[in-house]
Amino acid sequence: MGTVQDRRELRQRLYRIAGQQSGLFTAAQALEAGYSYAAQKYHVDHGNWARIDRGIFRLREWPPDRHEDLIRWVLWSGCKGVVSHDTALSVYGLGLLDPVRADLTVPSAFRKRAPGVRLHRGVLPEGDVRMFEGVKITTPLRSVLDCATSLMPDELAPAVDDAIRMGLVTRVDLLHRADGSGARAALAIERVLNRAA
Repeated sequence: MGTVQDRRELRQRLYRIAGQQSGLFTAAQALEAGYSYAAQKYHVDHGNWARIDRGIFRLREWPPDRHEDLIRWVLWSGCKGVVSHDTALSVYGLGLLDPVRADLTVPSAFRKRAPGVRLHRGVLPEGDVRMFEGVKITTPLRSVLDCATSLMPDELAPAVDDAIRMGLVTRVDLLHRADGSGARAALAIERVLNRAA
């Protein structure tokens, strides 16, 4: 065991990582911060860390966050996944959706599966991803476009209306980006916007 100063520095490194993830961190991140696997087991066994899932922990003194389940899924994906689709709309408070499973967009080569998460495969441009309340998530514009072909018009319309009313998207941006998202998405967005007009 190192000196008190060494342990304090280790803890500070881990807190910097966990602090950006609502108190959650992975075993790999703890290892990177300087905690061996034996030290990780010690902290779990002694109640310093709560095991959330295999290889995912929360600092015991950190209060659970309202998006902890979503951050957990992003960490589960090795930080390759991004909260998207219906779940992203729900996080932003757009529309009336209440998804049962978390939606996560992952790279095409991603192979893990788990109950409770619905995976969408694809590459997200950097401009379509942001951090929101500690969650790595698609932007409101991208989230609406992702749902344009999967939601019924009466489900999509409230989300679009809310996004415009809240100033998160504009009609012009929606129409412009929808044109590049395929004919079905463009038609769905156009129909919803024309209904609202």
